[in-house]
Amino acid sequence: MRARYGIPLGIMAAGAAGLAYSVGFEARSFRLRRVTVPVLPPGMHPLRVLQVSDIHMVGGQHKKQRWLRSLAGLRPDFVINTGDNLSDPEGVPEVLDALGPLMEFPGAYVFGSNDYYGPKLRNPARYLLEKTSGRHGLNGNAPAVGAIHNPWEDLRDGFDEAGWVNLTNTRGALKIEGVSIELTGLDDPHIKRDRYAKVAGGPTESYDFSLGVVHAPYLRVLDAFTADDYPLILAGHTHGGQLCIPFYGALVTNCDLDTDRVKGLSTHTAEGRTSYLHVSAGCGTNRYTPVRFACPPEATLLTLVPRS
Repeated sequence: MRARYGIPLGIMAAGAAGLAYSVGFEARSFRLRRVTVPVLPPGMHPLRVLQVSDIHMVGGQHKKQRWLRSLAGLRPDFVINTGDNLSDPEGVPEVLDALGPLMEFPGAYVFGSNDYYGPKLRNPARYLLEKTSGRHGLNGNAPAVGAIHNPWEDLRDGFDEAGWVNLTNTRGALKIEGVSIELTGLDDPHIKRDRYAKVAGGPTESYDFSLGVVHAPYLRVLDAFTADDYPLILAGHTHGGQLCIPFYGALVTNCDLDTDRVKGLSTHTAEGRTSYLHVSAGCGTNRYTPVRFACPPEATLLTLVPRS
């Protein structure tokens, strides 16, 4: 009996232990990534940017809320929120409460698909199927039917009231200690709401520094920002792969970005130009798949320094 059932039972036990770890510990093991990016003009004073992304707030996530509030202690120069704040139609008040201390700082935001629509239960294997077929979100798939509409307008109003700049297919600006920063943002490419033609043309020369902001790092968007000579692009969406294999990495990115750049700092090249790309692994998960493995939840403090 031992010879017949010992190995399957051992596999089941290991799987159960891994699931308990990924749900009970790692998905709640919040981290801060620190990155230095040489993108500012020579002689400019460094800027500290806090990027938060993919919060996917569900009611009762008190540890996540406390951790988000604690990030204000970093005293960033400004904050960039790259979307997917919600995973619960009732979660807007908790998002605004958790981000309240951060909204005391200058900031800007874009939305992701989960800000607009509530999550649906789906087979995780579909992400692998979408990867092999080259179809992601509404990019090649049929339109969503019976989607739950989130109260994203309330979230927008809360951010706007705090003074954060809405970058939905538009440009905005921040003034930080005399430094003028241009922000060019897009709505979520994952559900085909991006309209780059509205913001095309590249950085405005009158600003000291410009960067691009988008939720999902689809290649068409990265190509456009890079070809227009933006030195830095900030994105989220990928969850860092969410379920990764130790010493190997992510299996999927949930978009057409390659898995080598699923999270952290990298570069992107298009039309002979190169931009820095930072993809946040985010600090939440879809409410129906509250697991992370070898990919802890995170926010990122980017220190922008002059290029050599």
